[in-house]
Amino acid sequence: MKEKSYFKYFLTVITIIILNISNIAYSQNTDELYEKIDLFGEVLEKIQNEYVDEIDQSEVMDSAINGVLQSLDPYSAYMNPKIFDEMQTETSGEFGGLGIEVSMEAGVVKVISPIDDTPASKAGIKAGDYIVRINGEQVQGKTLMEAVNLMRGPVGTSIEITVRRKGLRKAKIFKIIRETIEIKSAVSELFENKVGYLRLRSFNENSSNQLKKEISKIEKNTKLIGYILDLRNNPGGLLSQAVKISDFFLDDGEIVSTKGRKNRENRKFFAKEGDKINGKPLIVLINNGSASAAEIVAGALQDQKRAILLGETTYGKGSVQSIIPLKNRGAIRLTVSKYYLPSGKSISEVGVEPDIKVEEEGEEFSINTTTDNQLNYAIDLLIG
Repeated sequence: MKEKSYFKYFLTVITIIILNISNIAYSQNTDELYEKIDLFGEVLEKIQNEYVDEIDQSEVMDSAINGVLQSLDPYSAYMNPKIFDEMQTETSGEFGGLGIEVSMEAGVVKVISPIDDTPASKAGIKAGDYIVRINGEQVQGKTLMEAVNLMRGPVGTSIEITVRRKGLRKAKIFKIIRETIEIKSAVSELFENKVGYLRLRSFNENSSNQLKKEISKIEKNTKLIGYILDLRNNPGGLLSQAVKISDFFLDDGEIVSTKGRKNRENRKFFAKEGDKINGKPLIVLINNGSASAAEIVAGALQDQKRAILLGETTYGKGSVQSIIPLKNRGAIRLTVSKYYLPSGKSISEVGVEPDIKVEEEGEEFSINTTTDNQLNYAIDLLIG
């Protein structure tokens, strides 16, 4: 009796979640809605009574919640308390793992971008890779959070990842040692004593302050003729940071707008007076690993005719997720709005097109003037 009561309790919980998230009752026939809920309950009961192995009902309910969220889009997901805690550490700029941003596509984990100087980047993982196995375990059929959990582990331990890559017939296997990932968001260099190079690796809460310091260092050079802002393989991050960083290079005009079902999600963000590079020419480097916040910056600077974009079409992640805490100290990541460039365009699934298309050469991504054809092209454009 206790087991049945426990089962009914969780069935009630999942029913409430379905009602709250989907809000189906307002758009569909009520009888049809409750037929679906009854069917869902019947399926759960069959699983409990007939499945070949005994199941952990709590895990089944977590998976059901995740299933509802992942059916909405690849970016919505459930985070149990442990994952939520790790995620909060990640956005502060320091976390443990491999150093990749991932999403789910067609039931397989897709790499949005590896982060510079992390185990994944050093091993050769590339934007657009599909992770099909983790330590020999099939990824297809798992939720994104389940796959992410498989990739997490103690610092210093090894993991084997099997990927499928476009253009290659055979799968590639990577053996990677997990590390504590400490991200320095911004780095800078001076090329030819004339061109300021700014590399932005991510958009965490420290990014704008770090980039401001790098700009201040370069601005001291009196022979400076222009800048390159490198957003390649930048997986994005915080919207607030994208707005601040776009504003560094603009004196006025719209940066980005967001639109959602709720009025509070409909917002426009504008630049304030004060271009930190004093109107100098600017080239922005982008590729398929430039996503989310990186696309906001690139798109805003392109639409405001402040910069030339050079490289490859970006990833195409044009939605904003809110982290909504839950009573169990977990949370859901839920898409609450889409963002639009100053031109009114959405980049969802299409990305931002470069003004000058220059394909990357070579198998691995590198920032080196002897091997980086995109960087060399940008330097030549500025120097003339």
